[in-house]
Amino acid sequence: MKVKMEFFDSHAHLNDEKFTQDLPEVICQICEAQVTRVISAGYSLASSKKSIQLAREYDFIYSTCGISPNDIPQSEEELWKMLEEIQDLAQNHVKVIAIGEIGLDYYWEKDEKRRKLQQKAFEKQIKLANALSLPIVIHTRDAMIDTIRILQENPVNQKGVFHCCPQNQELIREALALGFFISFAGPITFKNAKHANEIIEMVPLDHLFIETDSPYLAPEPVRGRRNTPANVPYIAQKIAEVKQISLEEVAKQTYQNANKLYHLH
Repeated sequence: MKVKMEFFDSHAHLNDEKFTQDLPEVICQICEAQVTRVISAGYSLASSKKSIQLAREYDFIYSTCGISPNDIPQSEEELWKMLEEIQDLAQNHVKVIAIGEIGLDYYWEKDEKRRKLQQKAFEKQIKLANALSLPIVIHTRDAMIDTIRILQENPVNQKGVFHCCPQNQELIREALALGFFISFAGPITFKNAKHANEIIEMVPLDHLFIETDSPYLAPEPVRGRRNTPANVPYIAQKIAEVKQISLEEVAKQTYQNANKLYHLH
């Protein structure tokens, strides 16, 4: 008898404009791929509102809301106004299950004042998550030291997940020590991902999530195309191969992990 598998795409952007024209078809593909839960992640005020709208329309979609480091406005005053609206959204919609994606990204941002504003926004949204008893979804790129420092100085009561986690052994070691989950996306399947296997082996199965980060970072063998949550089994398959366990076990455990963090039944 064939085992029925369910996959949980813990981070996608179905709120992205790349899905505007054919979202119903994409939803059908997701269901056919046995992906039965998807988190549509907010990263700005507008995208957070769109994710909440999608969560209302589709039973299997959940939402996060937050302001990512790459979507912080120019003025601090405008940022605080946005965060007030994010708080209102998170308080008043039951399918908002985390604050995120939030964090630090120094890849594009070289100005020190702007980096400081990213840090303030990160700290403020951690406080918001704690006030609402929600976990957080962390985006970090080229900012490991400050990301870990802020998490150490601002403990997150409900913990959270490093989404599309960079393949950095020290970052993963520190994140696990703080009690966070690690989420892997398409890059672990890339042929030029030199250290993917070692990174996967570092993370205990009970601290692993899988995600697509769609419409970006499509995994092998569909790399280069628009990504969708229907591709999340490819990430699970890579983990299964490295850990030398069955695909069913990866699907089951990552599903349970996401349900545990987000208090879903």
